Amino acid sequence: MSIMELDDEMVHSMAIGAVFTDYEGNISSLDFHRTEDLLITASEDDSVRLYNIATASLLKTTYHKKHGADRVCFTHHPSSIICSSRYNSASTESLRYLSMYDNRCLRYFKGHKERVVSLCMSPVNDSFMSGSLDHTVRIWDLRVNACQGILRLRGRPTVAYDQQGLVFAVAMEGGAIKLFDSRSYDKGPFDTFLVGGDTAEVCDIKFSNDGKSMLLTTTNNNIYVLDAYGGEKRCGFSLEPSPSMSTEATFTPDGQYVVSGSGDGTLHAWNINGRNEVACWNSHIGFATCLKWAPRRAMFAAASSVLTFWIPDESKRGDEATSGAETAAAAAPDPRNEN
Repeated sequence: MSIMELDDEMVHSMAIGAVFTDYEGNISSLDFHRTEDLLITASEDDSVRLYNIATASLLKTTYHKKHGADRVCFTHHPSSIICSSRYNSASTESLRYLSMYDNRCLRYFKGHKERVVSLCMSPVNDSFMSGSLDHTVRIWDLRVNACQGILRLRGRPTVAYDQQGLVFAVAMEGGAIKLFDSRSYDKGPFDTFLVGGDTAEVCDIKFSNDGKSMLLTTTNNNIYVLDAYGGEKRCGFSLEPSPSMSTEATFTPDGQYVVSGSGDGTLHAWNINGRNEVACWNSHIGFATCLKWAPRRAMFAAASSVLTFWIPDESKRGDEATSGAETAAAAAPDPRNEN
């Protein structure tokens, strides 16, 4: 089953295929590796956990009691990650380059004075970016400790690279989205978008794989899909409120669908071309703080204090849309789902 074969019927058929309940706190961040069948999570219980998504199995757990684990993302190497600290966020050790293979810290990155709230790895080289509550975005290189560049901003910054690594976006106060050339960011943004009529802070931003669209989620529970070239709003969706917590939304790899959690504990999927909702599921885990679609498979992960893998349930194909997804038999994602 090719990931390119996603359609309304298949997306609607998604159901829980695996559940992991051994966390002792909310999962604060998760990330899929771009080319391997791996998922990493960071949790309030100070754990970082590595999963094989093809076999729906936990491969390794490490604990980080001194610094905690908050934001996490893969580097290009399948056993190496970047992790931000939960504790002592004003200390100089706010970011760590970790090896999951031997549970070793390869490098500390010093500079942020407050908690890191956004973290992303360049898809093409060893650069990565972090956005912090100290109102800065810092650009780093895995190979050196020193910060390579600083952008000083207003408000809570959120950062994302496009899939070619040529452009990065920074969202800031007032709903402004600024686009930078990765090779000459010191010259300032080459374009600025405003989400018309909505000045809420952007808590998450993503580019679609084809680079044509950007996905924004805001602190007032709205989701927007923007044209990545001109900034025009392609569509928008509203969610139930989630006091003091923000949800995450995700594109499917083909860029045709958006999936998001909502404050009432449901998950939703929309077709952005038809601008219509194609599925509404009971998440079975309460409010989902983290949600991402796997880059190479017909599956997504949703998490609160429980981690769930969602895969197509063939028995649901052709059913009418319902507001509750029955739990599928616990099974690994079908290896035929690969590209």
